[in-house]
Order: sequence, then C-alpha cells, then structure tokens
Amino acid sequence: MSIHFRTRTDRSRWRRRMYLLIVAALPFLIGGVVTAAIAAPPAPGPVHPIPATNPDCALAVPAAPLTARGLASAYQLSATNAANGPCHEGNPAQSAFVQATVYDPATGALSVYDPLVVDAGRRAAVAPIVPVLPADAVVGIWFGYNGNNLTLRSAGKGLAVDHCVNGLGNSVFGQFAYCNGAAFYGAVKAGIAAHKLTVPALGTADDGEPCPSTRDFSIVDQDQSDNVTTRYLVTGSGGTAQNTRADAARLPGARVLSNPSDNALVDAFVDPALGCTPWTARNLDGGGTATSLALDEIQANADQAAPVALVPLNDPMTMVGGASSVTKTNLYRVGVDQAPLPAGQSRKLYCQDMDKIQAARLQLDLNRFSNAASPDPAAATNLLTFLGGRLSASFQNLGCARFGLTDPVSSESVDDAGAVAAVTFAP
Repeated sequence: MSIHFRTRTDRSRWRRRMYLLIVAALPFLIGGVVTAAIAAPPAPGPVHPIPATNPDCALAVPAAPLTARGLASAYQLSATNAANGPCHEGNPAQSAFVQATVYDPATGALSVYDPLVVDAGRRAAVAPIVPVLPADAVVGIWFGYNGNNLTLRSAGKGLAVDHCVNGLGNSVFGQFAYCNGAAFYGAVKAGIAAHKLTVPALGTADDGEPCPSTRDFSIVDQDQSDNVTTRYLVTGSGGTAQNTRADAARLPGARVLSNPSDNALVDAFVDPALGCTPWTARNLDGGGTATSLALDEIQANADQAAPVALVPLNDPMTMVGGASSVTKTNLYRVGVDQAPLPAGQSRKLYCQDMDKIQAARLQLDLNRFSNAASPDPAAATNLLTFLGGRLSASFQNLGCARFGLTDPVSSESVDDAGAVAAVTFAP
C-alpha cells in the first residue's frame, strides 16, 4: 500500500491520523530524546465525538489582532457553509490553530504567543493570558488547520487592515494563512543587519550532515512550510484553553490538541532523531520557551545551504483551480519569508532535488530513523517508513512523473494492521 495524497481530503485524513501520535508523543520528547515506544496519555473517554465532519471551516479574526488585547481575544471557529454541518475546535479533524511570534526592535528579542481558538459563541474554558508586549513590538501571526480549507473572516475592521492573507481572492491556501508577515520579517531582517539579533546556526547532525531546516530538500514535501507548532488543551465537553501548566491544573483530564505540521515533524521528530535542537524563544502564554513557524523560517532563511527549497508552482496550496499561479505562490512565499518567483527551482528541478536528496538522506539515516517513533503508527511503523511514504506521496501529488522521473520509493510493505513496515528505495 502506498501513502498517496491524491486529493486534499486524502492529505487531511493523513494529518488527522498523524495528530493522534503527536499528541501522545509530545510528553516523551524530553531532553532531545524520543522514546521508542509511545502510549497515549490517559484520558476519560472521547474528547468531543462528532458523527459527521465538515472539512471546511471559518475562523473569525478578532479586532486589532496584532495588539496584546487582540492576541488574548479568542478566535471564533464556525462552518464556512453551515449547510455542510457544524465545526468544532475540539474535533481533531476540524481544529484550527493560531501562532504569533513577536519581535522587539529595540533589543532584537523574539518571543512566541499562541492565541486561543474556541467554537463560535462559546467562552474559553480558561480565559487566555494577556501577553506583555514590548514597546513598538512587531507581531506576525500564522495559522494552521487540520481539515481541508480554512477561511479567515474579520471580526474587526477587515482582513486587509490587519494585513491578513488567506490566499488569492476566493482561492484560499487551504491549511495556511498569515497576518502581518511582510512587516514582521522585514523588521527581523533589519535587526539582523543592525546586529541586534543573531540567528543560531542549524548545527551538525549525528550523521555528520547539517541539521535540516524547513527548506532542506532532505525533509520538504509537496507543500512545505505549512501549519504551526501550537498546542491547546481541550476538555471532555469540547472547551479549549491555552496549553499552560496552570490551565492544565485547572482542567484535570483535559487532552492536548495539536496541529500536525511540517514544522512539528522537524522540531519534534526529525531533530531529536538526528541529535539536533530546534530554535526556541520565550513563551509569553505559558512560560519557558517554545518553537514557532516563524522561528523555523527565519533560521532556514539565514542558514540553509544550497540548494534551498522554495515553495514551487506545483504546490497544491498555491494553485488556483488546479492551475499554477505565480501571484498566489508569491503571496504564500511572503508568509514564510521567501523571495518571490523566479527565485527557487522550476517544478521539474524541485522534484529532482527532493527525490534525489531526500532519498539519499533517508538511506544515510536508515538506522536512526528506523529506531525513532513514527508520527503516525496507523500509517507507518517508524519514522523511516513514515518519511518514505511521505516522500512517495509528494512525488505523486507534485506530478513528478511527468518530468520523466521515477518514484524514489520503489516499494512499500505493510504489516497486518495495514501500516507501512518497510520501504525499498529505487537504485
């Protein structure tokens, strides 16, 4: 059985399955070590059972989202089209996630804050923390989604006023969106140039190769740099709260709700397996430190060696009606701090680099990845077979065969439960 995302629905199902193990695995990701066996944390029954799932939901962006008060105002989740059924944040197949990264232009300091998402018309299980922002703070906000298409709506003066980008016109990106990305990255670049901010090097992995960034062809997939590393708490009745120790103590039995993402894959699974450490910054909502999509992209922009993977024209999230769009691709690139086209690779070269470089890295780290936990045990038995299936699926969905290329994963074998247990790479 091959793991192929032939449609966005297929990809959504893959993400829903991946969600389950990420939730279970996070408590075990301690000190950069991933335990080989992972069991889900105990919890009293299902979180929020819903018989039918509407894959397309809308998220109301609160007024003044880039301010401290706006960050602490809960985003409201509802159905894009009510006729297709309701949307509930506590349903892992519909969950939306918000992540802000804050830059202080005076000191060069970065910090992370995770705004909360609740069901429309519902109060938070615990009121979000109001962050203390530095004077003249520059805030960027990014979104992730576990369903198919997330549509932003404004509860304030309009998405354009808040510099929010959901796609091109009525063609949304799908699971990705952002607010104030251009201004945020511009301020960070100015800080780097003024020597106020020093971006840590990616470092060297245990295999002697550079630690991978989100733009490393050894780790990218069909739609790189999408979704966030935010986590929420969800109660048995579907209420949500920020994932802090204090809120967890107030909500005994609450589960952790996560957004399976390329960033979480690198930060929480691949990095530990390779002896690498993701970049973190001060966490404004829960104390300690946290990863973020923006941190990953800043580091990738600063330290990823050539060839650098940039969002291609055949990325499904940047297409319009199944056709490539330069304008939509460039809008996506702005949100992840990438240069506009024609920078980067052609569709053919993106396929070639992904297939060749990733297959080689997977084989180099065969033992390390084989002994690391799979982000989705229902689909793959370990990290190697998961990444191999993901590579093969990306080959199919990017249409790489049309360029005369051969799938780098020549065969996959499954166990009795239907999970990929072994992969064979083409010679």
